[in-house]
Amino acid sequence: MTIAHADTARTPVPTQSTYQSRVADYWNAEENPVNLELGKIDDLYHHHYGIGDADRSVLDEPDPDRRRERVTAELHRLEHAQAELLASHLGDVSPADRVFDAGCGRGGGSVVAHQRYGCHTDGATISAKQADFANEQARKRGIDDKVRYHHRNMLDTGFTAGAYAASWNNESSMYVELDLLFAEHARLLRRGGRYVVITGCYNDAYGRASREVSLINAHYICDIHPRSAYFRAMARNRLVPVHVEDLTAAALPYWELRREADHLVTGIEDTFLNAYRNGSFQYLLIAADRV
Repeated sequence: MTIAHADTARTPVPTQSTYQSRVADYWNAEENPVNLELGKIDDLYHHHYGIGDADRSVLDEPDPDRRRERVTAELHRLEHAQAELLASHLGDVSPADRVFDAGCGRGGGSVVAHQRYGCHTDGATISAKQADFANEQARKRGIDDKVRYHHRNMLDTGFTAGAYAASWNNESSMYVELDLLFAEHARLLRRGGRYVVITGCYNDAYGRASREVSLINAHYICDIHPRSAYFRAMARNRLVPVHVEDLTAAALPYWELRREADHLVTGIEDTFLNAYRNGSFQYLLIAADRV
């Protein structure tokens, strides 16, 4: 099967609502060390959190400079583990296939997918600055013939319908309406293609969004969805869950370590920890097939 390259499809001007313009402005201006310092380790820039057991011995390092280096490296390792987990759920992807990274940030997830499968990857971000940065990283790696980033709205990419074997959102779905998002993923995926999302969502079995969830929304200018909304919107858009995994417990060590990283804290660490521990907030992975 011949797969059209994304550049042969319609190239829309990224349309933005007032809210989306605020989000774009936020990410165009963002220079947070917790994103940039971690990425400098191996030029893989992840705009998401980490999972797995943390090596807390890094906190015992007596030399202050060495301690910062070791803590930074350990947080990056946990973030990379999260990206690898997501990529492992993308299904049967071959080097000839194309995959779509929705809300790609500075591009680390697309590189992880390409390294695992050898596939073509298109990333889309509403931030022109992020797209330029990610494309420069791909050029430096010598993979820009297969890994490309686009300044586009992930709700209206203009990419070829049915051209993608897999697609995902990694902590970016809280910035958009889920029905609009999943409609675009369903349009892009071929029949049987795999969609994966990792996201923070509020636990509507707990009740309405908690104070902690509201604080996270304000911090990141986002709108965290209830857990149930993901499944309802998927059902309306031909996406059938095949794997659901609660990563909340696996996420706690990352946040516990990050709150001890004086050079990287952003002030939101205790809010995440409290939300996870009181049950009002969950970290969820959902893999779904397009039918």
